[in-house]
Amino acid sequence: MARVVVCGIGNEHRHDDGAGLAVARALAAPRPAVTDAGPLGEPLDLLGRWDDADLAVVVDAIRSGAAPGTVRLEELARDNALLDRRSRSAAPSTHGLGLDDVLCLARTLGTAPARVVLVGIEGDDFSPGTGLHPDVAAAVGRAAALVAALLDAALPCA
Repeated sequence: MARVVVCGIGNEHRHDDGAGLAVARALAAPRPAVTDAGPLGEPLDLLGRWDDADLAVVVDAIRSGAAPGTVRLEELARDNALLDRRSRSAAPSTHGLGLDDVLCLARTLGTAPARVVLVGIEGDDFSPGTGLHPDVAAAVGRAAALVAALLDAALPCA
């Protein structure tokens, strides 16, 4: 059976940065073959938790310029060269090391998951405080359904 890890990343005390944690909490019934690796504050915390997984689904707030609450699914590149180019051109991360950087490090260490999928929710307000922007809060259910579909596809008999 495949080993699947779901990772909600964020800080619920920085408004929309808590979106990934909200999605992880909103996921319906846990599946026996799925490890919940969260809540995590930083992508670097993934090391040791997603090691050698067949699939790691990472849920996090993103900032790309899209409308708040936009849900984006992105399969991360399987080669470090592509990741290196993306890291240099990507918008700054609110984390010390971004997800691409941590994936490159895990590959260097030989512990990276076989497949990594990011489910991102476009945030609006990352300032100190609690509560999600209304459009971000409305996107939590859509993102949770997307994660559930990824899990169902990876574990059809679980």
